[in-house]
Amino acid sequence: MKSTKKEEFRAFLLIAVFLFPFLSVVIVGGLGFTIWISQMLFGLPGQ
Repeated sequence: MKSTKKEEFRAFLLIAVFLFPFLSVVIVGGLGFTIWISQMLFGLPGQ
């Protein structure tokens, strides 16, 4: 199966415009949520 330039461009747009921003929001939000929950369970750092 050979992909065309149009298909490659559409795939690039899908990844660059939708997938990467969505993944970055999910990763940063997940990290923040994890830190928030750990601080509720174990207290603030340095206490």
